[in-house]
Amino acid sequence: MSFDVESWIMSPFILMFISVVVGVLFGRIKFGYLSFGGSGALFSGLVLGWWVWRYAGKFQVGDAAYAAAQALIRDGVVDVMFFNLFLILFVVPVGLLAAKDIGRVIKKYGGKFLVLSVLITFIGAAGSYVMAIFSNDVSPFEVTGVYTGALTSSPGLAAALESAREEASERAEKYEASSEQEKARFLRILGMKELTPENTGALSAEKKALFIRNAEAGVGVGHTIGYPFGVIIVILAMNFFPRLFKIDVEKEKKLFLQEMGSGHEQENAQSKQVREVDFDLVGFVFVCLFGYSLGQINVFLGPLGNIGLGATGGALLGALLLGYIGDIGFVHFRMSNKILGVIRDLALVFFLSTVGLRYGFKVFDALLGAGAYLAFVSVAVGFAALLAGFVVGRYVLGINWVILSGAICGGMTSTPGLGCCIDALKSDEPAAGYGATYPFALLSMVIFSIILHKMPV
Repeated sequence: MSFDVESWIMSPFILMFISVVVGVLFGRIKFGYLSFGGSGALFSGLVLGWWVWRYAGKFQVGDAAYAAAQALIRDGVVDVMFFNLFLILFVVPVGLLAAKDIGRVIKKYGGKFLVLSVLITFIGAAGSYVMAIFSNDVSPFEVTGVYTGALTSSPGLAAALESAREEASERAEKYEASSEQEKARFLRILGMKELTPENTGALSAEKKALFIRNAEAGVGVGHTIGYPFGVIIVILAMNFFPRLFKIDVEKEKKLFLQEMGSGHEQENAQSKQVREVDFDLVGFVFVCLFGYSLGQINVFLGPLGNIGLGATGGALLGALLLGYIGDIGFVHFRMSNKILGVIRDLALVFFLSTVGLRYGFKVFDALLGAGAYLAFVSVAVGFAALLAGFVVGRYVLGINWVILSGAICGGMTSTPGLGCCIDALKSDEPAAGYGATYPFALLSMVIFSIILHKMPV
């Protein structure tokens, strides 16, 4: 009988289980009036992810656990498939729970959501660019990556990578006719510090390919560093904003229910009643299938390139749409709040755990190393975007905090933020604001990402 402890501790399943258990226990600890709830899994995942990455790096060829260590490093601690699976399993019940109110929410707040989505993404892009100007070591591609990371937007990252490839290809073709300043910036991205007579002419095919790869890598590095800090900022803001700005959350919830209740009575008089079931497994999985497929559709928008909702946006939009319809024949989409709530909570803690595990080593490396400035930029940008969305949404547009909290996270396309809103308010209503704001924010983020690539840094 044998038991390989080293391979056991590096198993993604063991790492997720440990981080969830520790995180949930940590989330129950009260810090004055504040507790992190399910978000505690993020912080335990960050610490455990940082530790196990360093632990795996110590194994040499020939060690018994070398294969397990290499698999962990190759997968980024936890394979991205776990990340996507738990993300979908979290977003779908959230969408189904919020679906019955989505029509009334859009009618009441639709125009305001559009304003918020453009405002939040613009503040994030402008802040990223302004702060990048103060550093000579940051490329425009890293700026875009930090922007999508600080706003915790995975679909935004996909769009940024695509536009980075196109912009890098265009710059590579125009290199010979560029100014000396442009050439110097170009070479910096290639990893070459000096502008010499030998590198002022046209680039070889090899160097063009290297530039494009480095441009994509710059987006990835910026996003990887910015993402976990963006998540932390959203979690802290959603917990602290009500106390900081003296918002009576329970009163806001009652007012929101009254607003939605009056519209609900009018709708009931005009439409059929949809029967709610305890749980429909076929219906639930069908929503996952439909939503994921919807997210894979890319629409070509000329100079903006191909834009798709991704797994998050597709799953949420699909759940809101089918949940609003209610049923199709014998397949039901209106299910028990209690059962959907359990699935949502379980998926959320595992999703946050995988976020922490996948990005933990980057967080601490950024704080202690060369990425510290990018980490600082992501914190500043994320907070500025959040604060701008809150101030305008609350005091200019007069939006109820229950729906505003979801709309702010939708403006950042931040799924972890939505999870925190739901956890903090003990209500699924923020999801309606998130779902209504998300598509506008994604489009705005793509536009601003393209602009950032073209801006001089």
